[in-house]
Amino acid sequence: MKRFFVAAVLAFAIVGCADVYAQKAFKGIVKYQLSSSGANAVQLQADQANFELKVMGDKVYADAKASIFLTRSPLIKDVLVSDLTVSHCFDFSMLLAYLSSQGVELTSYQGDGKIVQKHTYTQQDVDSLTIPVTEGFYMEYVDGQTKKIAGMDCKLVKRHMFDGEGVDHPLDVWYTDEMGPKNNFLFFGVKGMPMEYVMDLGEGKAVTISASEVIKGKVKEVDFLLPAGYSTIDEETMKAFGEELQEEMQYLGGDDE
Repeated sequence: MKRFFVAAVLAFAIVGCADVYAQKAFKGIVKYQLSSSGANAVQLQADQANFELKVMGDKVYADAKASIFLTRSPLIKDVLVSDLTVSHCFDFSMLLAYLSSQGVELTSYQGDGKIVQKHTYTQQDVDSLTIPVTEGFYMEYVDGQTKKIAGMDCKLVKRHMFDGEGVDHPLDVWYTDEMGPKNNFLFFGVKGMPMEYVMDLGEGKAVTISASEVIKGKVKEVDFLLPAGYSTIDEETMKAFGEELQEEMQYLGGDDE
């Protein structure tokens, strides 16, 4: 009887480990569709109404088309998430060319403007995600609410984001923890992959981003390599470069504030 009990426990542990490994080993493509409705609906061109993310284990890759929706910055091209490390590919080349044409030479950075900025989050960063605050943001995982999106079982998390006045602007995010990083810092550290949420564009305009299809397979290791031609700089240099760049642009634009 004792041997049977031990064997049963071992079998359960092996099956459990297999399930965890299956989640971590997921590889494929998540396709997203964008939509907008109502009186202030955003008019989306056909080529702007969709994007895709590649997933392999704890890695997520967003190309330039996806990045513009996810980061809302035209300067960020590709983004790679690998566990707790996020790499952003910035392209400042056009801004630097403009500054050069105006006779401005920066002292903090002398490259071509194609920069990779890497940041690795800590376990402390992860642990702090769910601690309620009144500044910045925190994540509230909601028990008991589920939804089927693109064939995946999804759960609900609320991102509480506070503005300068301390007003909370909550965002409902439906996510699945069956694929992607344990904490996905491409999406506020959510546990897995977001499958549906609404992006507020201000002035009463909003766009719903929803996963339309999950395709298993069809990705390789090479799909998670950052593009050639970018140079990595440390965070301190990037900060100094950003501050100097902003200062020069404000000066050329006549902004005295």
